[in-house]
Amino acid sequence: MTSDAAIELRGIDKSFGSVQAVRGVSLRIERGSITGIVGENGAGKSTLMSILYGLYRADAGEIRVEGRPVEMTSPRDAIGRGIGMVHQHFMLVDSFTVLENLILGAEGGPLLAGGLAAARAELARLAQDYGLAVDPDARVSDLSVGEQQRVEILKVLFRGARILILDEPSAVLTPQETNRLLQILRVLRDRGVTVVLITHKLREILSVTDRVIVMRRGEVVAERATSKTSAEELAELMVGRKVRFSFDKAPARTGEPRLVARGLSLVDDRLVRVLDDISFEVRAGEIVGIAGVSGNGQSELLQVLAGIRRPTGGALEVCGRKVDAAHPADPAEMRELGVAHVPEDRLRQGLVPAFLASETSILGYQDREPFCHNYLLDGPAVGKYCAELMDRFDVRPRTPGLLSSSFSGGNQQKLILAREMARHPRLLLVGQPTRGVDIGAIEFIRRELIASRDAGCAVLVVSVELEEILSLADRILVMSGGRIVGEVAAADADERTLGLMMTGARAA
Repeated sequence: MTSDAAIELRGIDKSFGSVQAVRGVSLRIERGSITGIVGENGAGKSTLMSILYGLYRADAGEIRVEGRPVEMTSPRDAIGRGIGMVHQHFMLVDSFTVLENLILGAEGGPLLAGGLAAARAELARLAQDYGLAVDPDARVSDLSVGEQQRVEILKVLFRGARILILDEPSAVLTPQETNRLLQILRVLRDRGVTVVLITHKLREILSVTDRVIVMRRGEVVAERATSKTSAEELAELMVGRKVRFSFDKAPARTGEPRLVARGLSLVDDRLVRVLDDISFEVRAGEIVGIAGVSGNGQSELLQVLAGIRRPTGGALEVCGRKVDAAHPADPAEMRELGVAHVPEDRLRQGLVPAFLASETSILGYQDREPFCHNYLLDGPAVGKYCAELMDRFDVRPRTPGLLSSSFSGGNQQKLILAREMARHPRLLLVGQPTRGVDIGAIEFIRRELIASRDAGCAVLVVSVELEEILSLADRILVMSGGRIVGEVAAADADERTLGLMMTGARAA
């Protein structure tokens, strides 16, 4: 045993009921390095790091931190040993300032003034040392997602973390914010912080890590020096087969318009115009992609199209039904028209974490046959249907009776996609289809979306991933400032062209 190891795990096992999430895992993380841990959804990555952080207790095995065996019974133990964790879904109080979030749980006594002053000075030092500038007096709810993530990193550094675990840190970031995050991780490493990066995004792994550990079905199956591997090799190790990174799809065979927007506008509760004179159409048999930096009206547009929000101006025609401020349609009526919606925020809008997976699999359709008879839910029929969806969409574990919150983010996403796509909708609205999803599932989801198009469905995809838009779409619309600033055929588009349109430097 040498002093160069920041972390050693030996023979770690963890089961949840009959599901064995981690099987005899042993690994070593070098001090002052960036180590990537990759694997499919449900491979055990997050469970393993949650054990290291004290959120779960291992059933068997040993943890060593900087050469010493330790017992992790809670996050307090981990923090006391210099380990900090930034979760995929941020743990911030939106109504608090940055400084108040920083000291939460470490206030320094009943009189806050001294603690706040000391924290302000320490925050300034950390921001200077690590390039993590953020306004200490800004309210968290007013920060961008990227700035909120900086606050999460500052929180763990403020508590003295020498080892930093990041779980899917770019799942909710724009490409620009992701690049900034990777720069920050390099600075942290150069300042002696040990970084463990859990991500599905192989570009990030190859860009920033020194070493990568591959997990599959709860086990470590490979370790590689990052400089001596490739995206193709890592993808094959993760999935256990060769993975296609691009798709050959036939030209779109378009039919009648299923969605027509004319002068669509939306003014929010703050009297801000978040959608401004939006006009476009989506026809049967095509995929229309909407590209843009997050926060430019895409989320609000999806909500209006799905019936969640009522437009304040203009009109929609959805599968033959006119929708405007005077004639709104709620989500239930949209479903009756044949509209399916996969929301951008799966936790807040796509599922109920406390529901069983079987209940999530019929959410929104629970009053229909064969799930409901005489206003009573048919539990066995629901369980059987969920099991079939799980099998078709490769949701892991295949356990309809497990709570939705117990699934990884990627498997939650696949379950929601299965629910909406399996009903053969006439119009499919999809927000961020592969956010937080592993490379094998990305391949599957994109293939299913193309199959829906080829079966005559009209598909609208909103994504901040330009590579995803270019891979899927037949036509691409670009949004900026609540407006559609350009349209281009996918065959004529590239990332540079779209990027210029997104920033307003070029219109098409």
